[in-house]
Amino acid sequence: MSALEIVAVIVAVLVLLAVGGAVANARRRAPRAQLEATVDEANRALAAALAADRGWEPGDLAAAARRAFEAERPGVEVREQVLVAVLDRPGTDLDEAVFRFVTADGDEARLRLGRSGGEWLSRGIEA
Repeated sequence: MSALEIVAVIVAVLVLLAVGGAVANARRRAPRAQLEATVDEANRALAAALAADRGWEPGDLAAAARRAFEAERPGVEVREQVLVAVLDRPGTDLDEAVFRFVTADGDEARLRLGRSGGEWLSRGIEA
């Protein structure tokens, strides 16, 4: 076997190892992504159910979150708005709702709403 043939075999083996590693890595990541999507969906459903159970009108809550986001980030286009957490503490003024916003640019932010005098107001945005 010539030196050129030996180099060709070594290169072929390295290419096969690289492709095999990439395939194995993709297979390992796929279940994790599915699990994260499932958990995220379950959290959203749980937050919505809890909000409805507590007598919080989901439509009013979502509209208040949208107004608060637009007031704090005027002109930013929203691609997605999702209720992700409900914090029902003793007394209405301690209640909180957390929304995740995804903008048209793909940026994510979490908006925390709190009650004051029966009205939902922003308690800040976290990037």
